[in-house]
Amino acid sequence: MTGGLPSQDRQDARRLKLTAFLRQEARDKGFDLCRVTLPDSIPEAPGRLRQFIAEGQHGTMEWMAETADRRGDPRVLWSDVRSVVVFGMNYGPEHDPRDVLSMPDRGAISVYAQNRDYHDIVKGKLKEVATRFAARAGEDVKVFVDTAPVMEKPLAEQAGLGWQGKHTNLVSRDFGSWLFLGSMFTTADLEVDAPEVDHCGSCRACLSACPTDAFPAPYRIDARRCISYLTIEHKGPIDPALRPLIGNRIYGCDDCLAACPWNKFAATASEIKLKARDELKAPKLAELMALDDPAFRAMFSGSPVKRIGRDRFVRNVLMAAGNSGDREMIASCLALSEDASPVVRGMAVWALSRLMTSGEFSEFAARRKDETDPDVIGEWTYAGVI
Repeated sequence: MTGGLPSQDRQDARRLKLTAFLRQEARDKGFDLCRVTLPDSIPEAPGRLRQFIAEGQHGTMEWMAETADRRGDPRVLWSDVRSVVVFGMNYGPEHDPRDVLSMPDRGAISVYAQNRDYHDIVKGKLKEVATRFAARAGEDVKVFVDTAPVMEKPLAEQAGLGWQGKHTNLVSRDFGSWLFLGSMFTTADLEVDAPEVDHCGSCRACLSACPTDAFPAPYRIDARRCISYLTIEHKGPIDPALRPLIGNRIYGCDDCLAACPWNKFAATASEIKLKARDELKAPKLAELMALDDPAFRAMFSGSPVKRIGRDRFVRNVLMAAGNSGDREMIASCLALSEDASPVVRGMAVWALSRLMTSGEFSEFAARRKDETDPDVIGEWTYAGVI
């Protein structure tokens, strides 16, 4: 022993000190939660991920299969990691995000996308915390926010931030369903937190709330039926059988999150960049259908919506228009039926088949015999014209 303390006692004291320093830094940078788990704390995750992929429930997200080995085990991603720190930032809305669903002439954008891209906000703050921690600890660090192959929700559960509910999302007793997650891997030994236990009980509110029945069983999701996947990740035509169920949701879906009873304890976001922009709370579909690429980029500058591009976004808006029952949108849909993008033209055809009378639609179809794109022709076929 040196310095009056046995070696183990010095190690314990250092671990406690570093952990306390890290948590204070996290609080100072605006994180609501900061807790620690071990890299080997999710041994069941790789098997569950493999089953999810084997059953094809990841849809067209091939990157999930390509990164499965690294995603399932933090030590494969970085062999030197000794502690995994998971951070949570509250983004609770000031309003019930389901209110807009009763406004058929408006579009519903997921709460997380109604202002700045959380990836940029969370990662920026996380880098600040990590830089100061690395300097104090003399240890290596790596930070990740969603886009890296890290299973942050299982790790967050093991770190005690919350538990994965029956909708597979994280639920917190303090913040309900509204937490952004980020993680820091480090070579430092830190004080490990106890995992959270499941508090869902017999509740099935989130499962019952899903408009497209995307949960084949509690704690399992089929992305191919999930509105968030369909409106954000899926690039081609959306299954016609699901379109009426999607309603006016044009980017993501909050139904299963908003239905959770634990939200009664949630608070609104304190980070100003995560508070909803007024123009994105319930935007008019007619105005969104008029967006060309420059206007789309300007409207969604700094927003996660921007990453899906104008064509996919307008596809979603047209689907909502077709579900609106509002004949005043026919003119906009007609204009978009001649758009340069096949995915836009195809959804315009579907929307018109819903908004026009059979006679009007037949007349419209007779004027559009020059279409050659297979996806658009498929829409004509579905509408019964071909």
